[in-house]
Amino acid sequence: MSDTRTEGVRTLLGDPKKAIIKLSIPMIIAMLVQTAYNLFDAIWVSGLGADALAAVGFVFPIFFMVLGMSVGLGVGAGSAISRRIGANDKEGADSVAVHSLVLLVIISTVLTIPLFVFAPQIFEAIGAGRTTGLAVDYSRALFIGNIILFFSNVANNILRAEGDAKRAMWVLVIGSVLNIFLDPIFIYTFDMGIAGAAWATVLSFSVSAGMMLYWFLHKKDSYVSFRFKGFRFDRAIIKDILQVGLPASVQQFSMSLTAFIMNLIILMVSDTDGVAIYSTGWRVISIAIVPLIGIASSVTPLTGAAFGAKQYPKIRVTHEYAIRIGLVIEVLIAGSIYLFAPQITSVFTLSSDAARIGDDLIVFLQIASLFCPGVAWGMMSSSTFQGVGKGMNALAATILRTIVLTSLLAYLFGVVLGYGLEGIWWGLVLANLTGSLVVYTWARAFITCLIDGRCQRGAKDAVVE
Repeated sequence: MSDTRTEGVRTLLGDPKKAIIKLSIPMIIAMLVQTAYNLFDAIWVSGLGADALAAVGFVFPIFFMVLGMSVGLGVGAGSAISRRIGANDKEGADSVAVHSLVLLVIISTVLTIPLFVFAPQIFEAIGAGRTTGLAVDYSRALFIGNIILFFSNVANNILRAEGDAKRAMWVLVIGSVLNIFLDPIFIYTFDMGIAGAAWATVLSFSVSAGMMLYWFLHKKDSYVSFRFKGFRFDRAIIKDILQVGLPASVQQFSMSLTAFIMNLIILMVSDTDGVAIYSTGWRVISIAIVPLIGIASSVTPLTGAAFGAKQYPKIRVTHEYAIRIGLVIEVLIAGSIYLFAPQITSVFTLSSDAARIGDDLIVFLQIASLFCPGVAWGMMSSSTFQGVGKGMNALAATILRTIVLTSLLAYLFGVVLGYGLEGIWWGLVLANLTGSLVVYTWARAFITCLIDGRCQRGAKDAVVE
């Protein structure tokens, strides 16, 4: 490797067990703070009543689709960059980084206009009912910040792809902490209501994006370099980014579609209060999977770099070690959520209007806490597939777990068998466990195939020289 190696790149190419710890801890910290922001956001919004919580629940699937596009593009760019770092191709890594920034401007612009203009029709169509106005107010402010959201996700993935987990952490932490403080000011002090929560988010994203722009374009101390002069699209690079990025985006879409389908199934056995229970409770469950997301964020670049360097046994070590760490953490967190569900619920039911969902929210938390440990097998396996450039494998596994199994089992237990909301929650848990074990088995077989030399042709195809 050339003298341009940074400390992050040396970590990326070193001992995978040490690298997982070193790269995961900053991202776990950042994502815990980010999740704390999400929880505080829900708490502040809950003060506006159950209708406001329901409105956020209806916006979530749409916003998650936009978020999915930005995350997918970032994952695709990060995977392509880390594979080139492993192959000692800095010029190629630089070119991928520039292409990803140009792509994000184009995609975010195309998405923003129709979502902003047709927001009322969209929320009426998905059953927002009396909460449509609130959903429109909240979503339009978020949609205006789409380009900032895209840049933040792509730039953060570029930092992680070159092993710079500390700075990737700081931008997330600063943005999230700022958001926590701005929420009550915009919602209550400025009397902007639910729209204030969205504007606080956009402003916070802007600060984080500004920090990364400064590092990349002014300070220029990252491993990858950005040279836009004489830029021309390279089809091979676009293909390499999108062969992981598009499936990763569709993975996010599938989760968004699942949330939308879950809302519809919930409305078959309940009313908008059921949506409020699901959307609010899911914010709490997201705490449990934050450590897994942090660990997975290290698995993708580590397996990508090992793949680019053709050190396939390191892929197996990374995959298995990440799962073991994730399982231990998830069992402890899930148990805590189960035991303290009543206390957690009390935080979200402070207003008299929101108090009516309290008992049902406790039930949701206790059942859904069992969802958490099973995620380790599925998430680390999907991240491994993304790292080695097999985006379609990760997509197929996610679709099976989310759209197919979750929708089927939630409908079966909640509607067909008549167990109502509790049946829906159990369907969610069982679908996740089954799907995660399937993708884990698939990933193990693929890694074994690489090590045995039976998948070498696919390995060559996944690295653009």
